[in-house]
Amino acid sequence: MNAAMLATTPGGGLLVAAITVPVIGILLLWLVRPRDVETVALAALLANLGVALAVLEKVAAGAAPLVYLIGGWQPPLGLALRADGIAAVFMAMAAIVLVPVAVYARGQFGAPGERRPMVFWTMLLAITAALNLIFLGEDLFNLYVALELLTFAAVPLVSLDGSRETLKAALRYLVFALAGSVLYLLGVAIIYGAYGTLDLGGLAALRGPDGALLVAVGLMTAGLAAKTALFPLHLWLPPAHAGAPPAASAVLSALVVKGSFFIALRLWFDLLPPERAVAGSTLLGVFGAAAVVVGSAMALRQARLKLLVAYSTVAQLGYLFLVFPLGLGSGAAPFESTAWTAGALQLMAHAFAKAAMFMAAGLVYEAIGHDRIAEFRGLGRIAPLTVLTMTLASISLMGLPPSGGFSAKWLMLTAAFGEGAWWWVLVIAAGGLLAAGYVFRILVPAFTPPEEPAARKKPVVVTREAAALALALAAILIGFLPLAPWPLLAVGRIAAGAP
Repeated sequence: MNAAMLATTPGGGLLVAAITVPVIGILLLWLVRPRDVETVALAALLANLGVALAVLEKVAAGAAPLVYLIGGWQPPLGLALRADGIAAVFMAMAAIVLVPVAVYARGQFGAPGERRPMVFWTMLLAITAALNLIFLGEDLFNLYVALELLTFAAVPLVSLDGSRETLKAALRYLVFALAGSVLYLLGVAIIYGAYGTLDLGGLAALRGPDGALLVAVGLMTAGLAAKTALFPLHLWLPPAHAGAPPAASAVLSALVVKGSFFIALRLWFDLLPPERAVAGSTLLGVFGAAAVVVGSAMALRQARLKLLVAYSTVAQLGYLFLVFPLGLGSGAAPFESTAWTAGALQLMAHAFAKAAMFMAAGLVYEAIGHDRIAEFRGLGRIAPLTVLTMTLASISLMGLPPSGGFSAKWLMLTAAFGEGAWWWVLVIAAGGLLAAGYVFRILVPAFTPPEEPAARKKPVVVTREAAALALALAAILIGFLPLAPWPLLAVGRIAAGAP
């Protein structure tokens, strides 16, 4: 391991702030007057955004990771927080998504002093802290704790309205998530028994062609796949994401499922020896391809908008798992490969677009009193800003230019062509066509003039429409980033210096 990774770096205190700011926000929620809860939560999320952008700026400017050793103790005796290039980018992306979601959610959970608003804002800040800990954590058990915090903050959001259906969906989500936790923890135990350390940097230095490591990573990957809803472990996701309130659905789909994926990415790219990782990565790619096809096909069959968007999440998550065979099989340093950048772009584009879609779905329900797609005729005249939001987000989900979704899929195609892996090319092309099929099912009736003059059922606050539109625009704007590997994403990769 690089010696610089063993000492707290200048600016390392920002990593502590990334964890403590949302935690302080939670404590303040319980101290202020009920009518001030939303303001305090929004202020905490804005402060979190400031910290995340400061971390990103320091990592980019210094072309080196930020490190903070808790208590000054070096791993494996102590714990380290570390922001490398991809962690800094993802932490900033999550912070950017959370602020518009918070603006959108204001006033949506009942009167101040009721249970629902306090639960929502507390869980939202808990999710923020858990995600930051996942992005910055270096210790596998520490990451397990962060995963559990993420799960137990996300499950209450699914059942926030207390209906029988959402309670059932939350329970199913909890069962899958706990099964995933058990598998992950088994893997952690095997690694600790074999190596005596759980620090990722230390493990990367010790790793070798070890059967125990392969079994452990296999178990942990299965657990993380259940939490990420990778096909065929996706069954919990559609009812959970479709049944939650729109603001909660946006966070669950855009961010929560990405936490477990991020850990899987680190296990395979940082921990496994490259020659062993290549062999198993094809299997992950096959499951990802199946998710693209099956998720898209199921989205085509849905009659309700939120369920369609939820199945679209299953499909779009599938693209993320194509990064494993494409990145590890490139023959070059994975972190400098086209596929590595493609995966990061896909994760960000999906986060922005899917949060916008779920928020728009909530606005549609408020505007016309339902989300039955077959009855969307005239929606463009009733809610033009909302339909514009859905259109921009759909452009990214389909992978049309100019959008982040296009850049991600274009780079994946480039990587697949470069490796002669035509079968991944077919999957990406088929996924784009299927996505076009399900988003046009929404947009065609929405843009069709109504047979009779249509009217809103309920007025919608413009700031809420603007919040959703801002995220859809973000999904488009990241499509203007260079179509080439980003050096920032390779900054501070552990495996770059491992044997």
